[in-house]
Amino acid sequence: MALPLETTDPRHALAADLARRIRRRWRADVAAIGATGALAHDDDRDGTDVALLVVTYRPGAGPQPTRRRIDGQLLHLTVTSQQELLARARTLTTDWPLHADRFLHVRPLDDDANWFAGLRDTHLTRLAEATPREFSALAREAWGAAWSLLTDAVHAGQWHDEDGALLLLAEARIATALTEGLLTRAYFRGPADAARRSGVAGLDLVEVRDRLERQATELTRRGCPVDAPVL
Repeated sequence: MALPLETTDPRHALAADLARRIRRRWRADVAAIGATGALAHDDDRDGTDVALLVVTYRPGAGPQPTRRRIDGQLLHLTVTSQQELLARARTLTTDWPLHADRFLHVRPLDDDANWFAGLRDTHLTRLAEATPREFSALAREAWGAAWSLLTDAVHAGQWHDEDGALLLLAEARIATALTEGLLTRAYFRGPADAARRSGVAGLDLVEVRDRLERQATELTRRGCPVDAPVL
């Protein structure tokens, strides 16, 4: 099943044209083609990437993954096999809040077998099976990464490395947002969306630390304290 795109829009036209070309050239290798990100959510605008997901029957088949500009439009082409993508859909990691959207929201461009619907159901089944303890354990891992980045940002500032401190602070904000997403089972469409929706965008060092301290308190309440023996 394929959902039509508005072909008068240059991004939509590019996605539809690439899907046709890929199917024609790699017919025996490609199981499904879909649009992710803004095209899947129908809120794309000028400057939005054309993000296409090509699912192949076996690893290494089909076109090569790429990022490039075509006719003024930015293209992000991801290519993965059915086996690899289904395995990812069944696996929860600390980056889950940034990856879940591509399992749950794909706009089929060439999918006669409704493969993307099966991908969504696979991920939803995994989420239904996940225990609160599992998500809390992942949140604790993400919290550790966020605290480490924040500490490095403070040290960079103390050594007058302002550029380094700003970069590390930005990474600490995203890691804090991932921790929040894991604590609340919320997923995001990307790092910027994660920072905005979790409320960490624009926070300074002290404010990020305060947010992490509150997350640590919540993790302790859930039986996953951040200060605990490894074994």
